[in-house]
Amino acid sequence: MIRVLVVEDEPVAAEAHRTYVDRTAGFSTAAVAGTGALALDALVRLPVDLVLLDMNLPDTHGVELCRRIRAARVDVDVLAVTSARELSTVRAAAAHGVVGYLLKPFTYAALHDRLLAYADYRIRLFSDGDARGQEDVDRALEGPRPQRQAPLPKGMHPQTLDAVVAALRTGTGLSAAETAAETGTSRITARRYLEYLAETGLATRTPRYGGAGRPETEYRWR
Repeated sequence: MIRVLVVEDEPVAAEAHRTYVDRTAGFSTAAVAGTGALALDALVRLPVDLVLLDMNLPDTHGVELCRRIRAARVDVDVLAVTSARELSTVRAAAAHGVVGYLLKPFTYAALHDRLLAYADYRIRLFSDGDARGQEDVDRALEGPRPQRQAPLPKGMHPQTLDAVVAALRTGTGLSAAETAAETGTSRITARRYLEYLAETGLATRTPRYGGAGRPETEYRWR
């Protein structure tokens, strides 16, 4: 059984990640931590094999937490599950030994594939005996790689989701109509992707007043 520490400060996302882990054969949640300090405390007290790490924590950045984990000589792997899309963060995470990087939002199937790939990676890495050749060495040093692209809910496309995320990350709140104009999609399509981001905890919804009739819903990147 691979024991997992979920590090996530958003309660809805933390509960979803815990549920996803426990639904995957061969994995169980050892603990859930909402801050870097609580995560370090759990790693000292509990046997953990894998950390599911959100990079944006209230008391520290995920990369800094990785550095502290290594400094404490805790023998644990880290899989980032985060909305942090900056390539500088990805490079820093890789430099601190993160074995994978899964962008939010994601479905259970996407995390399931990553977890199974990690289980296979552990088997390769901890196998006894000698390598038969360079191919065995390369496979042992490869990080966990899923065999398919991370799936989205039926009818949703990665390129459209990326465009909606990019529009929201500008920092200004957008309505469905404004998002549609920014991304070149229909208002109905834009609303569907915005609602998906809100339901997965990556965007907030607030009513926007100012005109006649019912208020619009404004979406902001969390």
